Amino acid sequence: MLSAGSTAFSQEAAPRAAVVAVEATTRTLAETSVFNGRLDANRRVALAARVSGMIEMTEFTPGAQVTEGQPLFVIEDDLYAAAVREAEGALRAAEAQRDLARIERDRQAELVSRDAGARARLDQAEAALATAEADVLRLAAVLDRAGTNLSYTQIKAPFAGRIGDRAVDAGALVGPETGALAMLVQLDPIHAEFAVPTAVLRDFLERVERGEISKTAAVTLTLANGSIYEQPGDIDFVDSRVNSGTDSVTLRARFANPEGRLLDGELVRVTLTSDTPEAELAIPAQAVQRDIQGAFVLVVGEGDVAQQRRVTVRRNAEGFAVIAEGLSEGERVITEGVNKVRPGAAVDAIAPGG
Repeated sequence: MLSAGSTAFSQEAAPRAAVVAVEATTRTLAETSVFNGRLDANRRVALAARVSGMIEMTEFTPGAQVTEGQPLFVIEDDLYAAAVREAEGALRAAEAQRDLARIERDRQAELVSRDAGARARLDQAEAALATAEADVLRLAAVLDRAGTNLSYTQIKAPFAGRIGDRAVDAGALVGPETGALAMLVQLDPIHAEFAVPTAVLRDFLERVERGEISKTAAVTLTLANGSIYEQPGDIDFVDSRVNSGTDSVTLRARFANPEGRLLDGELVRVTLTSDTPEAELAIPAQAVQRDIQGAFVLVVGEGDVAQQRRVTVRRNAEGFAVIAEGLSEGERVITEGVNKVRPGAAVDAIAPGG
């Protein structure tokens, strides 16, 4: 039968739980938020034929960078050039008839002014002149239309960008009904569109109004392979409507992309970072636990005894929890082994890597 003294001896001899503890320290942590996004080309156009004809040649390499105004497809233009010449001839003939009608009108006007001609003849001459001038206008429009159709036989790049694969080759018969011949996209600059929960956006705006954070934020991209895109962006669009299906607001950030590294439609992670980071008391985020009363941590107190401490977490950033209340700098919080410890239990605390 064991005595009371022997029971106390056995409790003292019980091994202490091994835990890892980290000191609460002041760190400079930027305000960050991460969202899923998708890259969207600045400009995108499907090139199509506006007149019918056979493709004589294609003047680009699929996937290459093209310049604004560069011819990409050339449609045979014999019939359209002939239509221009025909319209030019008809217009010149009409102009000659107009000039002749003007001379006749002036002659009849002179006769009437000397009472040597009938007023009816002058009226007829003026009507003939008006008809001749109308013919000139009509045929000038015909010439403009023929010239426009001739210009359409060269399909040019409306802006500088990267050209996709061609849907037709030389010798193909195309027309307005053919559809897209190739796709041209402008990748520099490029935009990243991402949705921000309405509650998050509202909280951000209220904190800006209170002066707690800056409205200006640096925007960075994490690509699909985990690499960080080297050039930061800036927010240039905030939608005025909330998406009722997701209760979120669409934002858009603009990025320079001179080398075309970012691709249209690519999935990315968008990180918004405050431009005014401040020194704040922080601990590793995994040290914070929660129950129905709120957040708490286990602190290694005097005599290496674990103590529960209620804390107020202001925010999380870069893997750390920023503590507003409940801890002082230098106090040790348990980050590993918390499941083996109860408040009031003695622990064997070591530093990370110890």
